Amino acid sequence: MTIARLKPLLRWLILGAALFFLASTVRQHWHEVAAIRLDKRGWQLLAIALLTTLLAHVWTGWVWGWILKALGQSTSASWSIRTYLTTNIAKYLPGNVWHFYGRVWAAQKVGVPLAIAIVSVVLEPLLMAASALLVGLLGIRQAGWGLQALSLAIALALVHPRILNPVLHKLSRKKASTDEGMAVEAQQVEQIGLQRYPVWPLIGELIFLGLRSLGFIWIVLAFAPIPPEQVLPVFSAFSFAWLLGLVVPGAPGGIGVFEATAIALLPAQLTPAVILSAVACYRLVSTLAEALGAIAGWGVGKLAKQP
Repeated sequence: MTIARLKPLLRWLILGAALFFLASTVRQHWHEVAAIRLDKRGWQLLAIALLTTLLAHVWTGWVWGWILKALGQSTSASWSIRTYLTTNIAKYLPGNVWHFYGRVWAAQKVGVPLAIAIVSVVLEPLLMAASALLVGLLGIRQAGWGLQALSLAIALALVHPRILNPVLHKLSRKKASTDEGMAVEAQQVEQIGLQRYPVWPLIGELIFLGLRSLGFIWIVLAFAPIPPEQVLPVFSAFSFAWLLGLVVPGAPGGIGVFEATAIALLPAQLTPAVILSAVACYRLVSTLAEALGAIAGWGVGKLAKQP
C-alpha cells in the first residue's frame, strides 16, 4: 500500500483514537460536568473570551499582510484582515484546505502572483507552529533552564531562512501540485523565500498565540479559579494542544485532536469536570468567534464596494 493511500487511513485512525479518548473521559466524569453551573460572572468571562478570540483572528489577519510584505507584496491591512476573516471559517469544510485556497484566490484578484500567494499561506501556519512551540516550551517547569533555553533556541532556529526556505519550497510545491490551476506556477516557488529572519511576522504570531491562550484562560476561569502558579502551565498545555490540532492530520479545524491533547496535558489541579467543560466551551467560543469574524469581514467588504 502506498503512502498516499495510507494518509486517509491515518487521518481516520487519529480522529478515531482522539474521539474514543474523549468519549471515555466524558463517560467517566459526566455526572461532575452536569453538576457545574455558570453564574453571572462566568457568563461575563465567556463573553470576554469570545471578544479576545475574535481579536486574535483580526490580529492574525493583519499579520498575514506582514507575511505578504516580507515576500515583496504590498497589501492594505483592511484587505488582509477582511480576507483572512471571510476565508478562515472554511477550514471546517472536509479537507481542511479551503481557507488556504480562498486566500490564494483573493490574493490573485488584487495582483499578488500565484506562487507568492501559495508561499504566504504555507508560511503562515509554519510561523504559527513555531510560535506555539515557543509559548509551550516557556511553561515546561519540569525541564531545567539549560534544556529549556536549548529547546527555545532550536525552535527559533527552525524559522531561520536557511532552514525554513527549503521546507517552505517543498510544502509549497506540494500544495501547488494538488491543483491543476496552480501546477503551472509550482516551479516558480523555488525562486521565492524569505530574505531575512521573519522577526515581525514571528512576533505577530506569538501575540496571536498569546491572545488565543488568554481566551482559553478566561474560559477556564468561568468555571473555576486557577492558582497563580498554574497559569503558565495552562498556557503551555493550551499551546501544545493547539499546535497538535494544527499539524496532526485529523478532523477539520483540529476537532478531536485539540480536545484530547488539552485534556491529557492540563494541570491535575483542575478537576476533570472543569477541564471537560472548559474544552467544550473553548470549541464553541472559537467557532462562534470565527463565524462572527466571517460575517463582519463579509459585511465590511460589501460596504467597501458600495459607491
